[in-house]
Amino acid sequence: MKPIETDDLTIHFNGRRCIHARRCVLGLPGVFLPDAGRDWIQPAGADTEALVRVIDACPSGALSYERKDGGAEEAAPEVNTVTLWENGPIAVHAPMTMPDGSNRMRAALCRCGQSKSKPYCDNSHLDMRFKATSEPASDPNAQTPETRGGPVSVEPQKNGPMKIAGPIEIVTPSGRRVAVKTEAWLCRCGSSANKPFCDGSHKKIGFEAD
Repeated sequence: MKPIETDDLTIHFNGRRCIHARRCVLGLPGVFLPDAGRDWIQPAGADTEALVRVIDACPSGALSYERKDGGAEEAAPEVNTVTLWENGPIAVHAPMTMPDGSNRMRAALCRCGQSKSKPYCDNSHLDMRFKATSEPASDPNAQTPETRGGPVSVEPQKNGPMKIAGPIEIVTPSGRRVAVKTEAWLCRCGSSANKPFCDGSHKKIGFEAD
């Protein structure tokens, strides 16, 4: 989709990253019109700060913007989070360096193993009826670290798990803390018995992914 220009913003939409979380549609229903085809974003329906607020809430990063008015760009979170979606992806909110060298603040990453857009989710988990709880038990030994934000790297391992290096808190959708890590090896083949963590099942099932 071509960038959409307003006086204050350049708005970008990457359809391959969209997981239809509907934060935009519900946040500004007069701007984001899912039944309007190519013209589904009508930014004249809201002021700049309202647009920025809703775009910043997009969990997959499919929506993003550049400011032309000198306003603040999207701020990094004070606490980096990896949120587990029930029977779905993991949503990372942190200043990330991705495998292709790009930088982003938000991404929804596949953990069912079937996405055609790895490492990103493409909603393949819906077709395969993937099962993975968003409410695993909390690590009783998890303690609040001194550093809770800052840069992280997302590093899919060939035919193996997703390595996320840097300070992160793995959380449930309600915000309950599951674990605190500075390096996490997360299942992306869909078969671990210890989700969200890798347990080596990718080797048993012959998982293949760059």
